Order: sequence, then structure tokens, then C-alpha cells
Amino acid sequence: MDVNSAVWTVPARAREFGFFVDGQWAEAGDRPMSERKSPAHGVAVTRTVRCTKADIDHAVRVARTAFEDRRWSGLPGGERASVLLKAAAGIRARVEELALLESLESGKPIGQAIGEIEGGANIFEYAAGAARALHGDAFNNLGDNMLGLVTREPIGVVGLITPWNFPFFILSERVPFILAAGCTIVSKPSEVTSATTLLLAEILSDAGLPAGVFNVVTGSGSEIGQALAEHADVDMISFTGSTAVGRSVLLASAGNFKKVGLELGGKNPQVVFADANLDEAADGVVFGICFNAGQCCVGGSRLVVEKSIAAEFEALVAAKMARVRIGDPLDPNTQMGAIVTAAQNATILGYIEAGKREGARLVCGGEAYPSDAGQFVRPTVFADVTREMSIASEEIFGPVLTISTFETFDEAMAIANDTIYGLAASIWTCNLDKATDAFRRIRAGRVWVNTTINNGPELPLGGFKQSGTGREAGIYGVEEYTEVKATHIALGRREPWVS
Repeated sequence: MDVNSAVWTVPARAREFGFFVDGQWAEAGDRPMSERKSPAHGVAVTRTVRCTKADIDHAVRVARTAFEDRRWSGLPGGERASVLLKAAAGIRARVEELALLESLESGKPIGQAIGEIEGGANIFEYAAGAARALHGDAFNNLGDNMLGLVTREPIGVVGLITPWNFPFFILSERVPFILAAGCTIVSKPSEVTSATTLLLAEILSDAGLPAGVFNVVTGSGSEIGQALAEHADVDMISFTGSTAVGRSVLLASAGNFKKVGLELGGKNPQVVFADANLDEAADGVVFGICFNAGQCCVGGSRLVVEKSIAAEFEALVAAKMARVRIGDPLDPNTQMGAIVTAAQNATILGYIEAGKREGARLVCGGEAYPSDAGQFVRPTVFADVTREMSIASEEIFGPVLTISTFETFDEAMAIANDTIYGLAASIWTCNLDKATDAFRRIRAGRVWVNTTINNGPELPLGGFKQSGTGREAGIYGVEEYTEVKATHIALGRREPWVS
């Protein structure tokens, strides 16, 4: 849709939601509610239920029953695909509603929100095909008296914990693949961006998904999310968020040895060689750090640039940073919106002050962006950054770019890999041999050449090192939610062991 074709306004009153279990809405009752204020406007936009551990137990029981009676896992892939395609159509029919809620809760620009909702529908359509493509193997090489089969079966009940930075898009990178595999789900969105996950439950129900297959409970991560990760009747937990919280999820999973899929933090390099198209590279670097106000796990927060062009490239980046349009997310011309919470805003500004104290050279930005309401940060660039500085090694999750230089290819690769993370990387060069050598040597789950933060549902995503485990999207994303079973079928008469 055309973002300029609608009038986008802050609602007169907050929209109130229940939670969704067993195919129907559940009212708050005597449970407390959480009120979410728009981080860009400072007014209440949604109210959601603070569920209890008893609600988690109930939702897991419902999901377990739905899995065990095979109302979903027992269907042919074609029938699952049909539901996913109808869900995609349902998402498209409600793009404006979903995008407005996404923008209001997260602070991201409305044009970006629309793109992410439409992108989510695309992923559902791809996953529908994957539901039909999932298959096993046959081993016909075991002799005339034996046939071997390898089958993939849905893993069971999946606990899904999603973050606040891309509430609907990351949800869409998980849910349709989990459903394509035949699993059931208990989903726990971030407490500050729950609305679109709740609406997806309604859309899936309207698309014909059987009751109990997709359930949504809302509340805090420390209580409800932790209870889901620890739950003994959950077969797998999928978590997207910080590495620190991911570590606690991994520990919580040990109770029943549940499978864990983690997409965690990143400190992603943008490696720019002297032979790159510098204007295009500068534009990509600025997009990579300013997209979603830098609150993007795959955003390129470390610029690693060849020393011979460093001064020229720094000036190009600073000039483009100065032209990034910051402001009201409901203005279709806005490119960079608000920081999601006051706490995250304080964290970003704290790192900026740390960079100044530690001796990095401030190139541009370095302060809050003035606004009548909400919280915004100017895109910030630090040069002369050394590896000992906190801004060089720690994930800031805001629009803060650090610059380091290199003189040789090997030095560039060493700097790019000098991190505990391995989520993503971008390479800018016009030399194909150099690009190939670089993407082979950089240890990251996703690598882009002459582009950045560019993806589709066909390719997998995930991290190396402390950026996570497992893979989402593509056929890999369906297989991630399956168990592999080997079956030997004896043919003919058995030769007696006991005579």
C-alpha cells in the first residue's frame, strides 16, 4: 500500500486487549493491566493483560492437547499450506491496522511498519510452500531384506518469545515455519509491543487454524517468559533478544532438556575496501546503523574502513547522517523514529557519554534529538575507536557507529572477527575475488556484499558464537522445529537367533 494514502493519527484512547488461548479471547478479569505509551508521543496507545504463571500452565496444556490429538500435526502439508495462505491474505487485509499499532507501540516510522507487515505476509506465503516441501529420505541400499526410512516429525509444543524491535516481522520469521512443521505454539511477545502478536492470533483463527494451535500470553519477560522457558511440558523454546537474557533462557531449558533456538545480540562489522563505490557504501552504512533507530540486531554498528580512504569516507558518512529525517513516526517522510523505552534511551546516551570519556573522537551527533514528546537520539559517529573502548565491543542497540581502520586484508578480517558475536556482516568492494575471500572468512550467520539488512524468507538466518544457535526461515526454518527419526523395516523371513 501507499503510505501516503492514509491519514495516520494517535488514537484518542488506548486500545485494550485480552489474551488468546484455545481459539478465543480471554478477558483480563481481575488480572492487572499494562499500559503502553507511544515512545514518540508520550500518550497511552494500548493496554494488555499481565498474565500469571497459571495462565502459562493453561496455555501449555491447551497446546499439548492440540498437538497430541493431531488436529494440526496430522493434517497433510497441503492443508496446512492452505491455512497459511489464508493467514497471509488476512494480514494483507489488515495492513493499516497492524502497521499503525506497530508504529505506535515501537516508535518506528509508519512506512517501515507497513513494509514489515507486508513482508510478514510474504513470509507466510513462502512457508506455505515449505509445508508441502518438507520430506524425509529413503535408504534403498541396505540389501534386499532391509529398507531404511528417515522421517521428520514436528517437535511438539514450542514456546516462542519475541522481542520489541521487530514485533511482527520477527514473529513472522518464526510462526509460519513452526506451523508448517506441524507444531503447536505458546507465544509470549514483549510486554511493550504485544498488540500485533495478539491480532495475528485472531487472523490465524479466522484463516482456519484449529483452536489451541497458536496461543498468546502477555506479560513480563522476567516472570512469564521465564516460566515458559522453564516449563516441563514445552518441547522447544525459541527466543530472540539479548545475549544476556538468551543465556538465562538456555539455563532454564535444562530442566527437561528442551531444544533451544536462539537469535541473540550482534556487534556487526561493515567492512569497506578502498575499491568500493564509496557513495553507495556510505549510504548503506548510514542505513545499516539508522534503520529502526539502530535498534536492530543485524545493524552494522562497526565501520571497518581501509585507511587510505578513511578520511574521505568519514566525511561522506557524516554528511549523509546529517540528512537523515528524524521525527514523528506517523509522518510518512520520517526515516528514523523514537527509541522504544526511556530505559533504552538512557542506555544509548550512556554509551555515547562513555565514548567521549574513553577518548573516541566524536564526528557527529552525540546527543538527544529535541522533541516535544517521546525520546529520540541523533545518529552518532565515533572515530579513532580502539578495541579497549566499551563502544567498540558492547552492543549498544542504538544509532551509534564506531570507526576503525585497516591497512591489509588480513587486518580487516581480524578486526571484523574481533567480537564475541557473529550475527551479521557487510562487505563493500567492487572486487569479486576479495568479496568472496572476505565472506568466507568472516564468522557470521548472515553476510551481505554491497548491500546490508537485505533478506528474504528463502535464506536462513541465525548466528555464530554468542549470537545464538539454530536457524530460522527457509526450509531450514521448518526443519529446525522437527525431530529426525530413523526407521528400519525388515523384509522377508527372519533368520533365527535362537536355534
